[in-house]
Amino acid sequence: MTIPSGRRRKFQLGAVAVALSLLTTGCGTSGGSGNSDEVTLRFAWWGNEYLNSQTEKVIDAFEAEHPNIKIESEPGEWAGYWDKLATKTAANDAPDVIQMDQKYIAEYGGRGALLDLSKQDGIDTSKLDKEGLASGQYDGAQYGLSTGQNAYVVMANTKVFEAANVPLPDDTKWTWDDFMATASRISAAGDGKNYGAAYGTNEADLIIWLRQHGENLYSADGKLDFDTSTAAAFWERLKEQRDSKASPPASVATEDSGAGLEESLFGTNRVGMAWWWTNQLGSLEATTGSNIKMLRAPGMDGSAATNGMYYKPTMFWSASSRSKHPAAAATFINYLANSPAAGAILMTDRGVPTNAEIVESITPSLKPADTTVVGFLKDIAPDMEGAPPVPPVGAGSVQNVIKRYTDEVLYDRLTPQAAADAFKKEVEGMLAGARK
Repeated sequence: MTIPSGRRRKFQLGAVAVALSLLTTGCGTSGGSGNSDEVTLRFAWWGNEYLNSQTEKVIDAFEAEHPNIKIESEPGEWAGYWDKLATKTAANDAPDVIQMDQKYIAEYGGRGALLDLSKQDGIDTSKLDKEGLASGQYDGAQYGLSTGQNAYVVMANTKVFEAANVPLPDDTKWTWDDFMATASRISAAGDGKNYGAAYGTNEADLIIWLRQHGENLYSADGKLDFDTSTAAAFWERLKEQRDSKASPPASVATEDSGAGLEESLFGTNRVGMAWWWTNQLGSLEATTGSNIKMLRAPGMDGSAATNGMYYKPTMFWSASSRSKHPAAAATFINYLANSPAAGAILMTDRGVPTNAEIVESITPSLKPADTTVVGFLKDIAPDMEGAPPVPPVGAGSVQNVIKRYTDEVLYDRLTPQAAADAFKKEVEGMLAGARK
């Protein structure tokens, strides 16, 4: 059965709610199969052909070291991954080990579907970055170990900058006015074919903007933590990008949002700046054939220390609370996070590892783009603030809501203030509904 796109997210969250209502407390504690018994773990992840091949290699390496534990692969693609996971969870058939995203850590973990890894003797967290560890915690439990850290940045396509004869900005002190002026110059030189900047409509775009104003999308106790006037200013800026022609018309942006990287404006060297995660640098350079320069976020006052950026886990390794083999699942997750052999295979494709010893061991073997990312994340460390609170239960689809209200503004169906008011009311309803 094909689920209409407008209902797909409701189906997903509804299935999760049903699944979680079936769970009992105290499942999946540190008991389970002993080391001498042969067990099979199901392992689900999302990725592309390259990541799938890489993951199979790390599975083979793990099984060679742990002949009593067999791993059954369940690879998938992002588009259908969460619906499939929700369905399996509802049927009490969740994989033992799950690649998890931060927006769903509370959604699954907070309602009892994930194993508290802090209670597993087979997991060593002593060498993992403390902030990275905290990013996988909710309500006092460790529901995931970060696969690696990441940062949300402006990717600048130097080929487009050179064609427009526009210099790269100094990202250590640039402001939003500088961003707008740079993008407008690129668009003007592009004569309707190339554009200065794509619109930033990711959840991280709004989070960074709010943090620049001393606010947060969520509070530590799982509520919304911003004024609607600040959110309205976020949408006002995006509208200004459209009106100044720094960014493409709304219709072009809508078409671009549904395109794959290879067909997108950025991928075809038609936009100068766009927001991406640092671990995507290699793919962007390979697709564009251009040298891509990572830039810090523009700020309100030109200070890199107040630009709102933060380290974010690329994804997590989690385990189902219903696993019949929690000890074996913990052994596998510990291997993924702490084994030098695993690090040599996984490298930085799921983010720069939070185990500093792994980073040191793989650095000589990194590809040029990955070496650049490691260096960039190290360079920005002095200016990085603490990570924002973990998204609460019910927040899994907020990014889709942000995108929808951005469209409403760009198509002039809502004013920025009306969009901000409606957005806050809708998300408050989502969070309140999830608490029932």
